Amino acid sequence: MSQAVAQTPHSHGAVVPASSRAEQFASFDVEAFEVPGGREEIWRFTPMKRLRGLHDGTAVATGSLSVEVDGADVRVETVGRDDDRLGQAGTPADRIAAQAYTSFTEATVITVPKEVQAGVTTVTVTGPGEGQVAYGHLQVRAEQFAEAVVVLDHRGSGTVADNVEILVADGAKLTVVSVHDWADDAVQVSAHHTKLGRDATLRHHLVALGGDLVRVSPTVTYAGPGGDAELNGLYFADAGQHMELRTFADHAQPNCKSNVVYKGALQGDDARTVWIGDVLIRAAAEGTETFELNRNLVLTEGARADSVPNLEIETGEIAGAGHASATGRFDDEQLFYLRARGIPEGVARRLVVRGFFHELLMKIGVPEIRERLEAAIEAELEAVGA
Repeated sequence: MSQAVAQTPHSHGAVVPASSRAEQFASFDVEAFEVPGGREEIWRFTPMKRLRGLHDGTAVATGSLSVEVDGADVRVETVGRDDDRLGQAGTPADRIAAQAYTSFTEATVITVPKEVQAGVTTVTVTGPGEGQVAYGHLQVRAEQFAEAVVVLDHRGSGTVADNVEILVADGAKLTVVSVHDWADDAVQVSAHHTKLGRDATLRHHLVALGGDLVRVSPTVTYAGPGGDAELNGLYFADAGQHMELRTFADHAQPNCKSNVVYKGALQGDDARTVWIGDVLIRAAAEGTETFELNRNLVLTEGARADSVPNLEIETGEIAGAGHASATGRFDDEQLFYLRARGIPEGVARRLVVRGFFHELLMKIGVPEIRERLEAAIEAELEAVGA
């Protein structure tokens, strides 16, 4: 599927994309994509050898994902590939997403019925096991004027590629908390496709903590005016871990909003994080309001964070657009200030990191998830004697 060519694109950012996001190819057919070699713009930060063949077709499914759903007021279905609802939220824009779409055998569909205010629904996704490969597909649907919170809890071992579809109908409000707390051996490449209806609201919180390599690409598109999307991300990489988060807000409808806030911390040799934030404001998207922010905190030597915001604007009739990005070392001045008041260095470091993540943690409206994440951050810091 080809998209409209931008007539007068205007780009900002540390790296200008090779072509406009408006022109990016997308297809459900894996064979329509060339096998990436790692020099392509969308793959140049990814260590291809660590993908275990997900990108070139050699990763054959040898296991399956376990999906358990715990929640009231929602419909849960296991459906086959022929269900015509699948694929409605978006089309794969890279070869691994297309491979995942081509390879899954059954999908889980979770529906929040029209005008229902549901509680918290927890979806536990467990990997196929160490040395095993699995492909998955999950769809979350919030029907007209529905409200819900859905937690996607990823855990376990193995090599995983999957697509997550999120459809928010007119006037609906949906919060999705996607936690990626894999075992140390796990590799996951995941694409989140979101489509918002008229006056629909999405709050998408992505948390990446565990795994050998985790690459997640959340994309938001708008099917009607008045859509409001907030994408928040929190990630913490240890020695040897690769965390890559790639957000894309595609504004093609008037008077819509997107706000992106991602924060990451790194520690240990060869800890690596990558955040790519793309925003496209098409010619028809007058009245758009958008902003994206990325902050990275490097706690030790030997860690590296890459941050690349990109903004394309095809119309001058917008409410506002901008971005900000910064990567810095641990703030020695803050540490000195706290130690001067009698606070031990280890406690002081934890206070600084906790403060760094506080804003995002408070936005997660599920207390048990928030407490779990706070405990996980504390454990990460204690692991290096902070």
